Amino acid sequence: MTGIWDVRAVLLDMDGTLLDTERVYFDSLVAALGAYGYTDDVETLCHAMVGLPGPDCEAMLHARYGESFPLVDVNRAFLARRDETLQAGLPLKRGAVELLDTLQNSKCPMAIVTSSSRRTTEAHLTLAGIRDRFETILTRDDVARGKPSPDLYLLAASRLGLSPEFCVAVEDSNHGVTAAHAAGTITIMVPDMAPPTDESRARCAAVVDDLGAVVEMLRTRGGFARRSS
Repeated sequence: MTGIWDVRAVLLDMDGTLLDTERVYFDSLVAALGAYGYTDDVETLCHAMVGLPGPDCEAMLHARYGESFPLVDVNRAFLARRDETLQAGLPLKRGAVELLDTLQNSKCPMAIVTSSSRRTTEAHLTLAGIRDRFETILTRDDVARGKPSPDLYLLAASRLGLSPEFCVAVEDSNHGVTAAHAAGTITIMVPDMAPPTDESRARCAAVVDDLGAVVEMLRTRGGFARRSS
């Protein structure tokens, strides 16, 4: 995608994009699986789950280990490890504050669009100190099909009263990019744990290193310097 973008809203993924949580989730799941004797190539499996809703991850575990897989026990161990780690602090990704400040100063509508549950989303945005930045929050609880389905992004654009083509979506995962692109947004990827696939690169308007680079793209391609001046 070349030229100037007509950006009327920005849709933000949460985990791995705004919040530095994906490594915590990954390590917690690997530890929980290991505690119950599941150690065979679990890191590859956990990498494949990045960006997917919880129910889809659970389905992958059952598909890999069978219906006798102790999902309840492993999930309990995962949550305990995750919560213990996050209580020490929930850091923001580099450039997150600059991006949020830029959007607010430019009076650009924005929304959270996440595969996390409503409960987790509220808790983690609060823990990170940015809950009050958002009026519009879409979670996996709001749709029947989560990412990589486009439903969450379509709903977010609708809630803001816009066509998706006027929305920039910022994602860190390949599954998230698939969802945002299928919805028709201007998609920017800031890779976190998983590198972009060739398919993701083709679907993105840009792949950049951090959220500071997203700010720069909004200024140069989306006219945000003119909005805030």
